Parts: sequence; structure tokens; C-alpha cells
Amino acid sequence: MTRLRGDDGSVTTEVVIVTPIAIMLLCLVALVGRTATAREQVDEAARDAARSASLERDPSAAWWAAQDSAMTSLAAGGFRCASTSVDVDTSAFQPGGQVAVTVRCDVPLSDLGLLGLSGTRTVESRSVSVVDQYRGLP
Repeated sequence: MTRLRGDDGSVTTEVVIVTPIAIMLLCLVALVGRTATAREQVDEAARDAARSASLERDPSAAWWAAQDSAMTSLAAGGFRCASTSVDVDTSAFQPGGQVAVTVRCDVPLSDLGLLGLSGTRTVESRSVSVVDQYRGLP
């Protein structure tokens, strides 16, 4: 079998070229996965918070219930946000009305350092729950 001249070291060259690209692709997959997980957790937290708020008897209790439920839901999901905010709209809190909750989570990206990313990415979700029409409020 004849061997072509100049093939020595071609595998090494290919590995040197392909390895960084493969690592970058893996980091990109990790980034997309982290963002998707954060979106899922924030959607769930907003839904739980709106439902908890709609079960309360007054706007103040609804606000506190939404705050507590959102934080509990995020913690139970095991996802860590760099910062979290929960906005509760109880302006239509009355029988047949609604409660709207918006949850924001700043997803940390700095630990994905191989991509050269720093800072955070904000994920936000809003959920609305109806206050029962036939329930009395104080």
C-alpha cells in the first residue's frame, strides 16, 4: 500500500480545529437548555402565584400569597435566579374579577464562561387567574 506524502499529522490538525468548535457547541446547548428550564420554571411560578392569589379574601392577602407562592415554586424547582421580582395586579380583585401576576427571573450566564458570556438574561412570564364569581369577599 502506498502512502501519500504530507499526511503526517493531519489527524492532529483536525482534532485541534474541531475540538474548540465542539466545546463551543456544547456550551451553546447548555445556554439554550438553561434558558428553556428557566422559562418553564418561571411559567410555573407565575401560574401558581396567580392561582394562590385568586383564592384569597382580600387584595392584601392576595399580594402576599402570590409573593410566597412564586418564591416557593421557584425554590422547589431547584432553579437559581440571580434576582427575582414578582408583580401582582389586584386592581380587579372582586368576585368575577381577576388577579394577574408577572414573575421575572434574571438567569445567570457567567458560569458558561467558555462562550465568553457574562451577566444575566431576563425571563418573564405573566399569568392571570379569575376570582370565583360566587365567593363572598369581606
